Formats: sequence, structure tokens, C-alpha cells
Amino acid sequence: MADPLPLDDQLCFSLYAASIAINRAYKPALDRLGITYPQFLVLQAIHEAGEEGRSIGGLADRLALEPSTITPLAKRLEAAGLVTRTRHPEDERQVRVRLTDVGRTRWAETGCLAPILMRRSGMTRDRIAALNAEVGALRRALASAAAAA
Repeated sequence: MADPLPLDDQLCFSLYAASIAINRAYKPALDRLGITYPQFLVLQAIHEAGEEGRSIGGLADRLALEPSTITPLAKRLEAAGLVTRTRHPEDERQVRVRLTDVGRTRWAETGCLAPILMRRSGMTRDRIAALNAEVGALRRALASAAAAA
């Protein structure tokens, strides 16, 4: 068995540490809006879906999380008046989440966080896009391998 690589040479650690650094960069903007980064992701996934919103399962799929992780996030967003949660009339197990008017306004105030990342990192939009494409390819490859296993 080979010796383990030093932390700084391990991709998993680099991605983990970069994720923490990105969250720290976004935190002041999100704090001003009273939402957390996971809540921001849920709002973005709902916004992407348009007026129809998304089911809890659809949000979980979109964000690569478990529905049991999405449900408390959606409940907190509902308590804050940013979303509504409604049960499907024909299948009570299905819960659809939609933005409220306040949620749409908050989303518009949040906008894109990419300029914060570009400013903090000193990277261009093209460089960040290329890096994102590589990380996305890695994520898809790992998900595909896990599904095949």
C-alpha cells in the first residue's frame, strides 16, 4: 500500500478547503439577507424551476442532497416567509416548494454571488468557469461510478 499523500496534494482536501473559503467569502452578503448558504442554494434551485417550484425530492436531486436535509431547510425558509410548502392533493407525500413574493424579492437582492468570488480570488470569469467545468466533470464521473456500483 502506498503512503498517503500530504493533505495539500489531495484533491478531496483542496475541494473541501476551497468550499469553506467560498462560504466564508459569501457569508457577509448572505448574512445581510438573513439566509445561510444552503438556504441560498434552495432558493436558487426553486428560482430555476420558475412559478411551479420544485418538490422536496426535486430539490434534493437538484442539489445532490437527501430529502431529509432539504425538508428542514424548506421549513426554515417557510418560517421566514420566503417560500410556501404545499402538499400535492392526490399524493400527500409530495410537497411542492415555491417562492413567495418576499422570496422572489430576496432572491433578486441576493443575485449572483460570482462577483464576490472573482473579486476575492483574483480569477477571471473564464478561469472560474473552466475550473467549475472540471469540478462538475469530476462530480458527474463519481456519481456515475457510484450508480454503477
